[in-house]
Amino acid sequence: MDDKRVAGKIILINGASSAGKTTLARALQQKLAEPFWHFSIDHLRDAKVLPLERITSGEFAWPLLRPAFFEGFHRSLPALTEAGNNLIIEHIVETEAWMARLVQLLAPFDVFFVGLHCPLPELERREVARGDRRIGEARTDYRKVHSFGVYDLELESRDSLDLNVSTVMAAWKARRRPHAFDRMVARDSCASI
Repeated sequence: MDDKRVAGKIILINGASSAGKTTLARALQQKLAEPFWHFSIDHLRDAKVLPLERITSGEFAWPLLRPAFFEGFHRSLPALTEAGNNLIIEHIVETEAWMARLVQLLAPFDVFFVGLHCPLPELERREVARGDRRIGEARTDYRKVHSFGVYDLELESRDSLDLNVSTVMAAWKARRRPHAFDRMVARDSCASI
């Protein structure tokens, strides 16, 4: 079979827990001219991919399962993109190693990297209001999530959703190489010399 599929494109939104990534991703999905999948760890959790009851009961140790789960998620992104799917990925890039792994896996693709910022008091207010997050996750994320990479675009989640969506869409349409991921590849190549 001669498969001539064109690889998809990626909008990768990075931000702390409760920063508004899902809201932004859903709004973009409704507005972009091309079809985009909205993909995240939360989708896998909510689809009950994980044996959550057995993890919660302690039968399975989440700290032992977690590294393979996230590595699998990261590896799935280039597979979905290479198959021709456009993705809006929301993620919390927790470590420098995760950032390096994402750059390694996604550098061959058209990746538009968006940092979604939110002040800590607002993150903590949202975390409590949601009621479905462990208290303290937002604070932990806030301290590190924007430390590991460079962005094509940075947004403030307290700005209006309409403003953030129009800002992303305008920047997306105007994007040119080198993208943030290209710059991170070049930076990492220079660092290893």
